[in-house]
Amino acid sequence: MSSKRMMSPAAEAPAKKRLSKEDRNRQLLDVAWSIVRSEGTDALTLGYLAERAGVTKPLVYDHFGTRTGLLAVLYAEYDGRQHERMDEALRTTGKSLPAVAKVIAAAYVGCVLEMGREMPGVSAALAGSPELDALKKKHEAAFLAKCQATLQPFAKKPLGLAGMRAMLGTAEAVSFAAAAGEVDPADAESEICDAILRITRRA
Repeated sequence: MSSKRMMSPAAEAPAKKRLSKEDRNRQLLDVAWSIVRSEGTDALTLGYLAERAGVTKPLVYDHFGTRTGLLAVLYAEYDGRQHERMDEALRTTGKSLPAVAKVIAAAYVGCVLEMGREMPGVSAALAGSPELDALKKKHEAAFLAKCQATLQPFAKKPLGLAGMRAMLGTAEAVSFAAAAGEVDPADAESEICDAILRITRRA
């Protein structure tokens, strides 16, 4: 009889590392972005996310609740990166209007390009329901308020919401076009910068 100790299959298999809730959340978001990038926003369901991430459906539902909740988290992550990128650049830029305008334009385009082609799809999905559309408008309002406060010192009159909305419309349109490869990123930045300068100087 062999003197070697017999081990059960369960004992021989290495223990599967259990991720913390924060690490698991990060993993799920990374997989979600990957799905949107490769298959589009319509393919992103909580069930498919669970399948791709190799976890159970209840776990995914525990993290996000609904598909709406997942899309909201994705957009909030994009919005947060945009604010961080712009804040960091503004801390080190010159204090002239052209310098500030260039920073805002570069931050907007850079963030959209960083998120890749998936961002336009997430943005479109947010506009597909009243709840998500309200969430998008809330994030946009915070971004517009930051731009307004940053640009106001260079304007002779208070910067109005219409002008800020026009600036955001330009920024979103040309940035998404750059992400889709339709226009050069440098041209996108230039168009946004020109819009910021024009709107600020007109006030």
